[in-house]
Amino acid sequence: MAGTRLMLLDTASLYFRAFFGVPEIKAPDGTPVNAVRGLLDFIARLVSTHQPTHLVCCWDNDWRPQWRVDLIPSYKTHRVVRPVAGGVDIEETPDPLEVQIPMIEAVLEAFGIAVIGADGYEADDVIGSLASQTKGGVDVVTGDRDLFQLVDDERPVRVVYTLRGLTNLDVLDESAIAAKYHIPGRAYADFAALRGDPSDGLPGVAGVGEKTAAALVRTFGTVEAMLAAIEAGHGGFPMNSRPKLAAARDYLDVAPAVVRVATDAPVPDVDGTLPLTPAAPDRLAALDERWDLGSSLRRALNALTEQS
Repeated sequence: MAGTRLMLLDTASLYFRAFFGVPEIKAPDGTPVNAVRGLLDFIARLVSTHQPTHLVCCWDNDWRPQWRVDLIPSYKTHRVVRPVAGGVDIEETPDPLEVQIPMIEAVLEAFGIAVIGADGYEADDVIGSLASQTKGGVDVVTGDRDLFQLVDDERPVRVVYTLRGLTNLDVLDESAIAAKYHIPGRAYADFAALRGDPSDGLPGVAGVGEKTAAALVRTFGTVEAMLAAIEAGHGGFPMNSRPKLAAARDYLDVAPAVVRVATDAPVPDVDGTLPLTPAAPDRLAALDERWDLGSSLRRALNALTEQS
């Protein structure tokens, strides 16, 4: 994809934010459509503003991979609503959102927007793998801070951060990450492993908050380097952090592998070229008639055709 600008969407992150950020809207048959319409509005805004040449919606084929749970059993445990046959855990999702996920897939397919997942991996890993394979620039669109670790000015890879919703998207490069967290721009995974993340069930190191985690990363660079310094009997640990790290050795031996996104997930080959017209216009029209996607659908169509 040399000479391209690839936009990778953390799709679940966006449709969750759309669901909670857009007031309830119902289709003529009573089916809720606010997440569908909100995601279309996100796509329209992103395409118009950033003008990607390629667009891929990255999917959670496995939102809680067993290999991560094997390393840290608490990983995303609080999000599990029920186990099903085969040991697959179901993520807690509001019913009015769950019913819209197949609708989102159908609309994206009718548009011709690529939807890519990888068995045994999260969307974050699909994003990391596609970003690592791409020769041109990459914009990663997410509300998940874990993906800050992909930011790389040299390639360049940026994060378009959606925490504050559709109307205020922050574009983050290495200098923005450094200014926000006082760490080198590409060190976010080690920083997050130390600090922990309750939203992912990662305990972090007891007594190590953001300031200490940032100081440790600035001093040693990686968790592995910190552990090696402890083994070698070296000093220089800021804020009396050495005994805290030593006490958390078992956790730190595995945490970086859990927090770091994979760059070698088995993603299928995909063109991902931005569709300037719908791949299946009749099907898209039928979906619009069924679910009354209205102005959100028109905005997405207009954004795509404006790129031609």
